Amino acid sequence: MKTIAIISSQAFSLINFRGSLIGALIKEKIRVYAMAPDYDDELRQKIVALGAYPVDFSLKRTGMNPVRDIVDMLRLAALLYRIRPDVTLGYFAKPVIYGTLAAWIARVPRRIAMIEGLGYVYTSSNMPLSWKRKILRCAVSWLYRVALARAHRVIFLNQDDIVEFVGAGLVDQAKIEHLGGIGVDLVEWPSTTSFANPVSFLLAARLLREKGIVEYAEAARHVKALYPDVRFVLLGALDENPGGLKQSEVRAWVTEGLLEWPGHVEVRPWLTQASIFVLPSYYREGLPRSIQEAMAMGRPIITTDTPGCRETVEEGVNGFLVPIRDVASLVKAMLIFVNQSDRIVPMGAASRRIAEEKFDVHKINEKIINLIRFNPRNT
Repeated sequence: MKTIAIISSQAFSLINFRGSLIGALIKEKIRVYAMAPDYDDELRQKIVALGAYPVDFSLKRTGMNPVRDIVDMLRLAALLYRIRPDVTLGYFAKPVIYGTLAAWIARVPRRIAMIEGLGYVYTSSNMPLSWKRKILRCAVSWLYRVALARAHRVIFLNQDDIVEFVGAGLVDQAKIEHLGGIGVDLVEWPSTTSFANPVSFLLAARLLREKGIVEYAEAARHVKALYPDVRFVLLGALDENPGGLKQSEVRAWVTEGLLEWPGHVEVRPWLTQASIFVLPSYYREGLPRSIQEAMAMGRPIITTDTPGCRETVEEGVNGFLVPIRDVASLVKAMLIFVNQSDRIVPMGAASRRIAEEKFDVHKINEKIINLIRFNPRNT
């Protein structure tokens, strides 16, 4: 029986983002070890219920401590040597880098890396990069170059990241696979045309400044000054990344009456109520899962003309693209839906059509499984 070790830095993502893939692998009679550093009993049980084997290992999700990271990588290599998988699949920055290197040390026959966006390190700032940020970017780029040289295939979700990595010499063009999103289950995220009045906007994301949450709150202030009944909902948890918002900042928007913030809750019920999904991100996204979910449920999209995000919108068909950090443009796009609410349903239907064409998780899982099956001797 073929065996795969899926390496992540967050256990919940193995359920939320990889659950469908794990289920598909099990059906294909592939043994799955689901590896993460932060399991709790509930998540461990969910992995077991899928038919996979949860495996704990040591890895700090954020920050760079070279000594600790190298020690963790060597421990992971020893663990992989004991498990002896035929294939590894690492996703998120540290699992891609240290997971791929650990798999190479452990002589895993086939090593696959998935670049799900470039994240904080490569996110552009409206201020000149500090020397610390420059050093961090150089260090991470060097680590990517070393690790991806030891991967057999490197999966990217969007074309912009491919151009950047190839241009910087971080990956061999011959190794690249363009996936175009991790996909959603179109049955679990059904299209619905029923939503509550008045018009409501929804943003669901980790509470990072780079996700455009400050701009979202400012846009809400402008729109509500004209239309006080319009709702603005923010879903998501506080995050320990450098760009993480403080709880006091978010609470201030709630107190002012700009936003509703239920916290980190299930997205689907709130999407059912929402009219339009908004993600004014300037974070280096892969291809946001949140937008794919909203499109599957038949919601128009307002997002930014940036890597990953721009691949989800056909301008004026299923939504609008706005420049990053441009509150005025964001407000203008929002007011189109407030003043022309009859456009919401047909543009939402276009989102669903695009999701069916591009983001069906079963079609995407089939592509990944074909990469896993491929004979490493032929690569």
